[in-house]
Amino acid sequence: MTPTTRCAAIVAAVALSAILVPIGVAIAALVVVLGAVLADGLSVRRPPQIERSVAVSLSRGEQTALAVDAVTRDARRVLLRQPATAALGVDASAEDGVLRGSLVARRRGLHVLPGIASASVGPLGLARWHHANGEAVELRVFPNMLRARELALQLHVGRAALDGMLRRGPLGLGTEFDAVRDYSPDDDIRQVNWRATARLGRPMSNQYRVEQDHDVVCVLDAGRLMGAPASNGNLLDVALDAVAAVALAADELGDRCGAVAFDSEIRRHLMPRRLGGRRVVRALYDLQPTRHDSDFERAFLRVGSSRRGLAIVLTDVIDERAARSLLRAAPMLTRRHAVVVAGVRDADLDAALELNAKDAALALAAASMLREREAAVAQLKRLGAEVALAPAEALAKRCVQAYVRAKGRLRM
Repeated sequence: MTPTTRCAAIVAAVALSAILVPIGVAIAALVVVLGAVLADGLSVRRPPQIERSVAVSLSRGEQTALAVDAVTRDARRVLLRQPATAALGVDASAEDGVLRGSLVARRRGLHVLPGIASASVGPLGLARWHHANGEAVELRVFPNMLRARELALQLHVGRAALDGMLRRGPLGLGTEFDAVRDYSPDDDIRQVNWRATARLGRPMSNQYRVEQDHDVVCVLDAGRLMGAPASNGNLLDVALDAVAAVALAADELGDRCGAVAFDSEIRRHLMPRRLGGRRVVRALYDLQPTRHDSDFERAFLRVGSSRRGLAIVLTDVIDERAARSLLRAAPMLTRRHAVVVAGVRDADLDAALELNAKDAALALAAASMLREREAAVAQLKRLGAEVALAPAEALAKRCVQAYVRAKGRLRM
C-alpha cells in the first residue's frame, strides 16, 4: 500500500497548520489522516477481476489488439499497466479500469507476456493498494504471416499469373493416377488395368493426369551469417518470412511442401507433403541463427536424394568462404532439381560505392565484397541455379515469383 498525492497534500497542510494551531491539535489531525489512509487502503485490498484479450499467435513486426478490463463490485478506481519485454513491445493507454492499445512482436519464437500490473485507489483517494501481477501468457510469434497470406491470396485471385496452367492439370497419359474407366481402342496398352479387367469381365483402362503437383523444398541456412541485422531483425527473420510465403503459395497451388533447416548439422527436416505449408511454418517459426558455419553439402545431400522438384535455398551469398562452400555443393542439387538461391541484397553496400574520397577505404571494401558476390552469382547461374537477390522487404515476393516461374516452365 502507498499513499496518493492527495494524501501527501493533506499531510503537508496539517503540518503547516501546526504554525497556526496548538501542536496537540495538529498531531491529532495527523493521526486522523493516517487512520483514514489505512482504512482507505484496506477497503480495496481485495484484487479486482482482470480480463485480458490478446491473440496468442502473432506475426513478427505486425500489430495486434490488446484489451484489458478490470471488473469490480465497488466504486474504486483501478490503475492498469501491461509490462513490455525486449521481444514484445506495448503501445497502450489506460483509463479507470480500462486499458486499450496494441502489441508488437519484435522477435520470433515462444515468448511470455507478463501479467497485468494493477493497483486499486480507495474511495477517499488517499491510498493505493498494489495487487500481485496477473497470470502471464505464452505467445507464439511467427514470421510475417500477413504478408505471406497476401501473396497466396494474389495467386488465388490472379490465376492468370500461372500462364493459364490448371491447378490439377489436363487429363491424358501422365504420371498421376486419376480413375479406372472402360477401355478405348485408342488407349495405350500400358493403360490397361488387368486386375479390373479380370474382375469385371471386360477391358478396363487406368486414366492418368498430367502431373503438375510437385515437391517444393525450402532449404534454410541457419548458420552464423544469418544472424546479421536486416529489416528490424536479422537475415534469418527475413528468410523465414520468405519461407512462409513460399509454403502458403505451395498449399494454394496444390504442391507438396517440405523444408530442411541446417547449420553445421541438420536442425529440422520435414519431408514434402501436400498441404504441408503450415506444418513447415509451425516447425521453423522459433529457429534462431547459431555461431556455426553452414555445411551446405550435408544439407544438399539430404535434399538431393528426394524426387525431382524445386529447391529454394535461402542463405547469404556475400561471404567468400560461405560462397565457396555453396558453390562446391550446388551440383548436388542442380543435377536433379530446379534450384533457386535466394538472399538479401544489402542496400548499404551499394550506397558505400558512392562515398567520397574521404571514405575511400570503406568504398573499396564494399566494391570488393560486391565483386565477390557477383562472381558467386555468375558461377551459380553457370551451374544451373537461378539466383534471386532482393531487398529485405521484397525477398518474400521475389521467392514466390521464382517459384511460380519454375512451375510455369514445367522445369520441375
